[in-house]
Amino acid sequence: MTEHPAARPLSGITVVSVEQAVAAPFATRQLADLGARVIKVERPGGGDFARRYDTTVHGESSYFVWLNRSKESLTLDLKSARGRQVLEQLLAGADVFVQNLAPGAADRLGLGAQALTERFPSLIPCAVTGYGSSGPWADRKAYDLLVQCQTGLVSLTGSASEPARAGVSVADIAAGMYAYSGVLTALFTRATTGVARPVEVSLFEALAEWMGQPAYYTRYGGTQPPRVGTRHATIAPYGAFTTADGKDVLFSIQNEREWAALCERFLKRPELIDDPRFATGAARVAHREELDALVAARCAESGSQEVMQLLDEAGIANAGVNDVPEFLAHPVLSARDRWRDVRIPGGAAVPALLPPVDLAGTVPRMDPVPAVGEHTGRILAELGYDATEIDALRADQVV
Repeated sequence: MTEHPAARPLSGITVVSVEQAVAAPFATRQLADLGARVIKVERPGGGDFARRYDTTVHGESSYFVWLNRSKESLTLDLKSARGRQVLEQLLAGADVFVQNLAPGAADRLGLGAQALTERFPSLIPCAVTGYGSSGPWADRKAYDLLVQCQTGLVSLTGSASEPARAGVSVADIAAGMYAYSGVLTALFTRATTGVARPVEVSLFEALAEWMGQPAYYTRYGGTQPPRVGTRHATIAPYGAFTTADGKDVLFSIQNEREWAALCERFLKRPELIDDPRFATGAARVAHREELDALVAARCAESGSQEVMQLLDEAGIANAGVNDVPEFLAHPVLSARDRWRDVRIPGGAAVPALLPPVDLAGTVPRMDPVPAVGEHTGRILAELGYDATEIDALRADQVV
């Protein structure tokens, strides 16, 4: 039975977003997945600068295609009085306003949380900032890798000889996830209490939360976890080892039962179970180099499929270290029917993954990625503008 769109959890909710790059668009795309109407306000002409990060997806940016399906694009010059007037009309009928403008820009435009709450008491404003709207770094710009550096994440990632950025925009993604859950919480609060509470998330504090474990380890252990590549900093053996056919296989020993099984069934060295160098988790970490050398020698004797089969039989979690093409062809995604086609500007269809949360009885929205300003005329008409007025706004580059 096909679900009617009205049954989606956020059907009837309107989100207006003055957004760019990754963090705020990721939050609003997830709201759109759940059925919210998301009106994305972009600059006349080029629009969201993330549209030009690359041109790999049939001429479109991989970032933009990922983050902006199911949205409507409206171009507005917010520096003009008439552009701000249109935005005011939109906000009067909206439930949520999301913005990740440069530091101070929202307040200068009258779009700060306090000003919006005074004008629109039922509107939920959501600000995604770099380092927060107050404090000594409130005026600093923040990009993903800068925040990875400031939180110490880069110092934990990479090999022993060289730090590295995480391979995805982890600070942006963290902030987008908290903005998304914060908006959902605010919508629930408004529904149950009648009070619309503003939401604020900073990239720095979102990623700071994710740094909780190494922060505790460092504060109370005296030193921070070392960079160990694919190895785990505080558990051994836990990492990737190269097999006879050249493919890396990663596995993890989490407890003494698994350690015994590894020794008996994979290493074929039962005497190692009680070897003082390896008998406890702490001992194995302390003697990691010796232990890893033993494991590496054993893995080099067999191909990856045999290694993974033997580890499976021993009850030890393991996985081949995939590259991105192998991920795209992953049997779990195909067997669970996780791919859907989504249209992009120009009419091509590209596969997109369904949202990871399956909500029983609902079908996520997977509508097209909009072209710049694609819905401008229709949205203005909904606000009461006639064709002559719309043409005048276009002629003056307000939209």
